[in-house]
Amino acid sequence: MDGPSDSPIYPALILFDFDGTLADSYPAITSSVNHTRLAFGMAPLETDVVKRFVGRGPEYLLGNTVPGVNYEAAFALYKAHHPTVLASGTVLLPGVREVLAQLKNKGVLLGICSNKPRLFTQLLVGYLQLTDFFSWILGPEDVVHRKPAPDMLIEGLKRSGLAPGQVLYVGDMSVDVQTARSAGIPIWAVVTGSETEAEIKAAGPDRLFDSMANLYQTLCSEGFGSTIS
Repeated sequence: MDGPSDSPIYPALILFDFDGTLADSYPAITSSVNHTRLAFGMAPLETDVVKRFVGRGPEYLLGNTVPGVNYEAAFALYKAHHPTVLASGTVLLPGVREVLAQLKNKGVLLGICSNKPRLFTQLLVGYLQLTDFFSWILGPEDVVHRKPAPDMLIEGLKRSGLAPGQVLYVGDMSVDVQTARSAGIPIWAVVTGSETEAEIKAAGPDRLFDSMANLYQTLCSEGFGSTIS
């Protein structure tokens, strides 16, 4: 996948969102949402409906897909059901494993910052055989405020000991752009998740790509330093 650059500048650390950025986990999420809806006498939703509410944390997801019920009760049902469908309802997006391997081989540190409950992300990273790639997996339990607050990215900076200009965040939603901007970190986005190209573009990422493979090719050919003023 390497591009023609003689000496591209790579970030010291890349932090990734998970759902819609590294993996298509929407069937698993939809299954657990519909399990929860059934418990409250609601009809099932299609995946395309559910995915619009993924990425902003479980309160937002369940508040919009299982409305008008006690959140704690709904989340307890969702949390108990989700491990039963995590593996069967999640697949890596095209090119992701290859890109992670290439970045790791180049000495780039890798981490995950996701609003998905950390336990679920850890289980999936293990199931997808990605554990060796990542130095950190951060979730909403690790910070005071979830994305779009900058807390998770700031925690990643603290753990790495790096400055914001040495780090790149990669996500698939406007909430990821807002998070990176608040943390002072460059943001590259992929149109592989919950939002349309127009929605993500309107949020103003530094770069926008249709796949992880094309993101990596650009990183290799044009470098990372060009995104930093």
